[in-house]
Amino acid sequence: MAGAKDIKIKVIPSKIANDFIREHHYSGKVVNNSTLHFGAFLNRTLHGVMSFGSPLDKRKVLGLVVDKNGEPCKWNEMLELNRMAFDDTLPKNSESRAISIAFRLLKRNAPHIKWILSFADGTQCGDGTIYRASGFRLTLIKKNTDCMITKKGVVHTMTVKSSKTLMNKYGNWKDAMKGEYGDFTPLVGYQLRYIKILDNDYKLNCEDIPFSKIAEEGARMYKGKRYASIVK
Repeated sequence: MAGAKDIKIKVIPSKIANDFIREHHYSGKVVNNSTLHFGAFLNRTLHGVMSFGSPLDKRKVLGLVVDKNGEPCKWNEMLELNRMAFDDTLPKNSESRAISIAFRLLKRNAPHIKWILSFADGTQCGDGTIYRASGFRLTLIKKNTDCMITKKGVVHTMTVKSSKTLMNKYGNWKDAMKGEYGDFTPLVGYQLRYIKILDNDYKLNCEDIPFSKIAEEGARMYKGKRYASIVK
């Protein structure tokens, strides 16, 4: 019987990765900034995708990690893991193993990448269990101000802010949101920021938050459900 150790990780084309993400990611959406895609294969069948790219506003995050001299990382020294999607057929612990292999491949083939940024959606999905199992550090817990409930469903403000067409048409994201989606209100929840350092000569330049803080803040979520609603 196949186990997590039998998973093979390979770089795959964006078309294949994006089609898989649209089908299996809870949002049903891809991130256009993604430029590097790893596929997780078991018995030669694709069962998971990890997509990496630049953050939408890299200037805001470069200072989160510094080198041994205290200098912020350079422009090309980090990536964001901005989409991760797996189907339900993989063995236990497959996600964390897949991430571990992907990071080893990055270290070997792209040694200029010093750290990885990622966000857990504690508003619609989960609080980052896989990230914690994969050695990420928790660096921020904040209440959601970006996922909005509209008549057309849940819409992220970044979808509007990153649209040149909408911003040129309306001038600001709030008017654009209302003009395109109608009245909107924030979806109650949290966003959690995680960082994985790949090079030991680099270190965090921001708060290193203990994982216990997630429960203390009431931010626990698993598979789209508040932790309090599934655990007594």
